[in-house]
Amino acid sequence: MRKLITLSCIALLPVVSGCAAVAIGGAAATGVMMAEDRRTVGTITEDQGIELKTSSRIAERVKDANINVTSFNRMVLLSGEVPNEAAKAEAERVARAVENVRSVFNELQVGGNSALQARTNDAVITSKVKARFVDARSFSPVHVKVVTEAGTVFLMGMVKRQEAADATEVARTTGGARKVVRLFEYLD
Repeated sequence: MRKLITLSCIALLPVVSGCAAVAIGGAAATGVMMAEDRRTVGTITEDQGIELKTSSRIAERVKDANINVTSFNRMVLLSGEVPNEAAKAEAERVARAVENVRSVFNELQVGGNSALQARTNDAVITSKVKARFVDARSFSPVHVKVVTEAGTVFLMGMVKRQEAADATEVARTTGGARKVVRLFEYLD
């Protein structure tokens, strides 16, 4: 029972991670995170809008799918599952048409929707990678966004090449990670 509670808490960590800054230090902690982010406040806001608009528009057009939309510096990652190639192409077309989107990485897989257990495993992997970023202390974890889908860890961010190498090594050596896909913008 204790193990189940612990696993449930770990699985929920990515869901409530946005609340952590408020719980820990309110606006001050959020301000520190934003000051540490290499994106402008306007770009961070645009990224949030892109995710909401893209998710909503795709949901209207693509049925029977599990599609996750992640935007970082106006670059969109589509991950999850779609029922067929036509749905995959439609999701990408919709994402490319959203205002302010610079590029789209379509990593959707054709097949049935993943089970809750698989999604929970992905959430645990993401949490482990993020925790190991903090422990590594070789770069700011705020600079790298982590998304895990079917054991594949996607890394996004505006980073220096050494930061990318360090983040990749941490993700690659994290238990459960099958593959690492780098979607970085390099600053050097």
